[in-house]
This record gives sequence, structure tokens and C-alpha cells, in this order.
Amino acid sequence: MNKTIHLSALALWAGLSLGLNAQAHVTLEQAEAKAGSTYKAVMRVGHGCEGSPTHTVTVRLPAGFRGAKPVPKAGWTLTVRKEKLAQPYDNHGRTVTEDPAEISWRAVGRESWLDDAWYDEFVVRGQLPEQAGPLWFKVVQTCEKGTAEWVQVPEAGTSTHGLKAPAALLKVLPAAAEAPHRH
Repeated sequence: MNKTIHLSALALWAGLSLGLNAQAHVTLEQAEAKAGSTYKAVMRVGHGCEGSPTHTVTVRLPAGFRGAKPVPKAGWTLTVRKEKLAQPYDNHGRTVTEDPAEISWRAVGRESWLDDAWYDEFVVRGQLPEQAGPLWFKVVQTCEKGTAEWVQVPEAGTSTHGLKAPAALLKVLPAAAEAPHRH
């Protein structure tokens, strides 16, 4: 009987693993956050491209994600591309006229590549807009053989059902009204 249970469990695990791998894509660790808050976007990369290792991860930041600061990774070179803002903003008394628009992590050598069988996270912190709504983090994963472009966004709404390579969705929720200060 134990042999049957182990074989059934193994078959179930194998089926779930195949299903998860078929659906795998770059996701955010925390899929919801409050409007106006500081948010740590942890992009989870769970595989390479068609079995080949990843050497570059590039994140296109959504409009309204301000003051982005990436977390460096040992063995990876960090590049930040900035763009001029259509609408400058104030940050602690300083007018900000350009902001990060794209962050790239590139492995400095083959020994730092992210193998297809491995998992890793790429992190950037920033300020969320004051308005609730969806923010899409578009991620391009470049591998030894090929590229996976996780950049698709639905035409309407936030359902990624039917998209082959969806961008990572952050649902920005309305900020809660502050409770009155009591003594």
C-alpha cells in the first residue's frame, strides 16, 4: 500500500510541476499595495528561456512609479536608464525632472548566469502613484539561447488569462483613510 501511495503522490507532483512550468512567468512577490506607499517590487524569475540560462533581466518601470532604486546583485552589473518626465514632481524640496524608466541586471560572467533549473529575485523600490489602478512591470529576460519578453498587457481590465507572456501586475489599492489621532 505504501508503494501505491508513493507512486500516486509522485504522479500528482509530476502533473502539478508540468502544469506550473507551462504557466510559469515573471511574477511579483506582493501583487497588491496601497496607493501613495513605498513599494518593494520583487520580480521572481523561476526559469530560463526554453531550458537555457538567463544572463540579463531588464525591467521597464510603469509610469507613475517614482524614484526607483534597484537592489544590486553580486556578480551582476546594474544599469539604470532614465527618461525626462512630462510632469516633474517634488521630492523633499527637490524638483525631479527625470526618473528611472528601465533597470537592467546583467551577469558579469557565465558563473553568475541564472541556470534554467534555478530561481532568483530582482528587486527595485519606489513610490507608488496616489491613484489606485493597475501598474504593469514589463520584464525582458535574455538567455543564452533566446529571449522571453514578459510584456503583454490585456486590452482592458487586469485578467492575464489567454496571454502567452504577461507583464507582472501590481494592483494599486486605494489608500485607507487615516484614523483620527486619539489619546
